[in-house]
Amino acid sequence: MSDDDGQGLGWYSSRQRTLIPLDDRFRYPKSLRRAINQERFETAISRDFLAVVDGCANRDTTWISDDLKEIYWELHQAGWAHSYETWQDDQLAGGILGLSIGGAFIGESMFYCIPEGSKVAMVKLVEHLRSRRFLFFDAQMMNPHLARFGAYVIGNRDYRKLLKQGLTMPCTLV
Repeated sequence: MSDDDGQGLGWYSSRQRTLIPLDDRFRYPKSLRRAINQERFETAISRDFLAVVDGCANRDTTWISDDLKEIYWELHQAGWAHSYETWQDDQLAGGILGLSIGGAFIGESMFYCIPEGSKVAMVKLVEHLRSRRFLFFDAQMMNPHLARFGAYVIGNRDYRKLLKQGLTMPCTLV
């Protein structure tokens, strides 16, 4: 991620990781169910990858520097980085930026332009990962928003075992 001064990149790791469950522990609010059932949003994978990266970086303070944007673009061109998007008509409503490596989906960031755009993206991404038999969805750091969806924390030792297993799986996002 970009260092505090925005002048360099650093490698960061934590002792705990937050996972979004891909099983029956995944849940979401009834109010969001209504939005999904209304079919207001269409989903797409990497339809406008760069717009999702820009949306994720469009904050008062961001760790996604211009250098990281370029790196994500190169990873996207190589087939590793993807965006999972929601669209309303022809407007990008929200999206999730992540890396897909074997059976691991590592979420980097998410954003929305239209209310519930990123939440619907998360629900639909979980459904997609399940259908593609991914082992896990790594959200990296816990927050109250993710907790509402059933996210849970695992220790570094367990995460490394899971990652080792996931990297050997022949899953693809697209």
